[in-house]
Amino acid sequence: MNEVEELVIPVVSPVRARVAVALFFFVSGFGFATWASRIPVIQHRLGLDEAQLGAVLLALPAGLMMTLPVTGQLLQRFSSRQVMMVGAVLYNLALGMLGFAAHTWQLAALLFCFGCSRNLLNLSVNAQSVGVQTLYKRPIIATFHGIWSVAGFAAAGVGTLLLKNDVSTTTHFAAVSVVLTALAFLFFSNTLALPPSPPAVRSFFSWPEKSVLKFGLIAFASMACEGTLYDWTGVYFTQTVQAPKALASVGFTLYMVAMTSGRFLGDWLVGRFGTKRILQGSGLLMTSGLLLAAAFPTLLLAGLGFVLAGLGVSCVVPLVFGLVGKANPLRAGAALASVSTVSYFGFLMVPPLVGFVAKAANLRWSFALISLLGGLVVWLVPKLRTES
Repeated sequence: MNEVEELVIPVVSPVRARVAVALFFFVSGFGFATWASRIPVIQHRLGLDEAQLGAVLLALPAGLMMTLPVTGQLLQRFSSRQVMMVGAVLYNLALGMLGFAAHTWQLAALLFCFGCSRNLLNLSVNAQSVGVQTLYKRPIIATFHGIWSVAGFAAAGVGTLLLKNDVSTTTHFAAVSVVLTALAFLFFSNTLALPPSPPAVRSFFSWPEKSVLKFGLIAFASMACEGTLYDWTGVYFTQTVQAPKALASVGFTLYMVAMTSGRFLGDWLVGRFGTKRILQGSGLLMTSGLLLAAAFPTLLLAGLGFVLAGLGVSCVVPLVFGLVGKANPLRAGAALASVSTVSYFGFLMVPPLVGFVAKAANLRWSFALISLLGGLVVWLVPKLRTES
């Protein structure tokens, strides 16, 4: 910690560093939600059914997973700020080009690149957030993830507005790409010149030991629901709810508002009701919200369902990570890495499978099946071995 402090404090103030790193979290969240807000439009433009869309969506996690070892090597050779800046530029470039995809193979190739660049940006910006934390005595890392959610909500709102005014996906993505790239260059000088990371002792992909497997499964369930809501809420509103074109992004916007609100209220709720009760309540909200949307695919009730589901997924992963650290104080790093790996698979791999289920049945059945993951959270929480 001392080496980090000696390196960065004379260069930039803690406040300026915190704002700069928060901006890169904003870039990451706004870019991803911009893509998600236009998925139904792109699906319609390319004439993809649910199974075809699900297959194409697999390109993004494929790119992300294949880049994980590369990013790890880069962070061992270069400062995280350099990797973060390169990742931000490539991320925004890929986003801008997604709007020009005229064929399914082009969309898949660009999503692969989008996933690769997203991995570069996300791992490096999290390394920067750890560096900023060393400059503060109080915990602040959670606020960065709140900023990511705020960015997603803002992007969903912008997407709804532009869609209502018939702004094309090409123009939308290109404009966002330019603005986010400009912001990254503007704030780059205030990020931390951290030294390269030491070589990892363990592999990035480490399956949880038995003592933390339940934590991993809870995080997996929550991230699977979260990823499904990101990728399929807009499609559900368009195809199943049959919302008017101007309201096609409303479901996604409601979900983002609920998730963002839940993350900023989470600490207060935990202080009042306790971590386990909030986790069980979150599982119930996930299940009830997705089931409500599946059972009553109307504008009002489906929208309410996505609000409940958004509140449900908002705090599960941060709370699980906190419990893992308390349950494994001597090996917190390795335990968190294991849980992160499992939850990552839930976020990236389950949403594409939703498309295949929808092709065999329909999206209502897909959402009903995913709702069972909330029940898994409710069932597992009492079995956690922790003092919290």
